[in-house]
Amino acid sequence: MTNGPAAPSAILESALYAEDLERAEAFYGGILGLEKIVAVEGRHVFFRCGAGVLLIFNPQATREPSTNADMPVPPHGTIGQGHLCFSASADEIDGWVMHLAANGVAIEADFHWPNGGRSIYFRDPAGNSLEFAEPKLWGLE
Repeated sequence: MTNGPAAPSAILESALYAEDLERAEAFYGGILGLEKIVAVEGRHVFFRCGAGVLLIFNPQATREPSTNADMPVPPHGTIGQGHLCFSASADEIDGWVMHLAANGVAIEADFHWPNGGRSIYFRDPAGNSLEFAEPKLWGLE
């Protein structure tokens, strides 16, 4: 390691991609209960998640350079499904299992890791793989 600045202390924002932003907004805002920050039709919808922000972009729209000189964000994005893991306690995971089932969201996997942490995996409407996991999965308690 060089003598540069300290390593980052947190992830401020994470991005997933979904072509149908209305369905993404209904899922993340409605089913997962995240607070919507802003939406731009056809381009993105952003949500607050604890101390961070979840960005949902239409992958087609983010491949184009920004036309707003005040926001010169370079083109970015990906094609295909991504993954994101939300932190949850064991009791919260139990609650999510019931809530997701009640909303027709299938749990793809529910298991305990060798270190004792539990994870559940499910998909959003765009096919992104989502997970709720106990922080001890990564030794973060």
